[in-house]
Amino acid sequence: MTRLLELLISIAIVAVLFVIVGVLLPSSRHLSESVETNRRLSIVFDTINSFRRFDDWHPLALGNVQLNRSGPDSGVGARIDYKSEVSNGSWEIVESDEDQRVVYAIQDEKRGSDKRSVFTLKPTGRNNRNVEITQTYDVKYGWDLLGRYAGLYVSRNIGDSVKLGLGRLSNMLASVPNIDYRAADVRLSGLEFVDVPAEHLLVVNAGAVERNNEKIKTSMKANAEWIKRTMDANGLVAAGPLRIVSTEFARDTYTFDVVQPVRRRAAGAPAPAAADVNGEGADAAAQQAEAEAAPAVAATEALTGLNLMGPVTYAHSEATRVATGDYVGYMAELDNVRNAVRAWTLTQGEEVIGRPYELYKNGIDQAFTADGEFEVRWVLKR
Repeated sequence: MTRLLELLISIAIVAVLFVIVGVLLPSSRHLSESVETNRRLSIVFDTINSFRRFDDWHPLALGNVQLNRSGPDSGVGARIDYKSEVSNGSWEIVESDEDQRVVYAIQDEKRGSDKRSVFTLKPTGRNNRNVEITQTYDVKYGWDLLGRYAGLYVSRNIGDSVKLGLGRLSNMLASVPNIDYRAADVRLSGLEFVDVPAEHLLVVNAGAVERNNEKIKTSMKANAEWIKRTMDANGLVAAGPLRIVSTEFARDTYTFDVVQPVRRRAAGAPAPAAADVNGEGADAAAQQAEAEAAPAVAATEALTGLNLMGPVTYAHSEATRVATGDYVGYMAELDNVRNAVRAWTLTQGEEVIGRPYELYKNGIDQAFTADGEFEVRWVLKR
């Protein structure tokens, strides 16, 4: 009897101590970790303001886990649910201030409530060229004494995960071209993903041309003229603006192809007068009007029996999906713009392949002025 009484007293003492210590422990926990990157602020923000690349950097995606994205593509309401053999839960963006911070609400099976993880971005370094990324984690336990005891291990369990995630995020960002595609002085707009149908293409490989505007322009026009002759000889009309496909924009040379999408002339339609495949003048407008008036015909099969003139070759391209953006400015600036489109594409969780190309929307001559209008495209990896 005495031993039983002693046991009960011991248990009571332990229980009282458990309660006293639990009451004295914090009812909430907060931790903070930071990392610095030299990527542009727009790149960092767009990456963390969506879940498109979440599985490329967040530790939750390591191992055998199922991820399900829902809601908008980015910003408030974007959500990801995860399920693994270890735990289930979700992250949802509940606040988003452009280029400043993103707040995630977290639901999981661990003790605690009102869980939040906040990413704060601060320009730092010389001339504010770098970005300090600070991630905080907060959880409330209230009067859940077991939760307060669990809070003793937050810095180890959650803190180590935060450090790992920030390190992986920094490494991932380093693979993105460091170009601010949203900068005020970059006349790039309309960034989006679009589907491009199969096409008939007349192509001239211009080779490596000296980096001289007049020589590049002369080459483009001469090769466009060969394409025009081929079109006239085969009853073809332009199916869109002339395009330039870049192979290499080197220090001394520019290697590119001149490409014109074409289609058969509509039955009964008169031949266009002096069709200008350079995309200039009234003739170009007439071509465009004819293309819009004619019924759309999918280029599902290659054209045969073509009489190809000079260096012109024919190619049949399959349907693709591309990243695209509109740009106004000099042709010589396009190499930077191409990389800007690629940088944006990577923040959206996509990857580009092959060679980029531009649609010369207002012609070759205008392309060498500040008023050049281009649609920059880069094919996406399937």
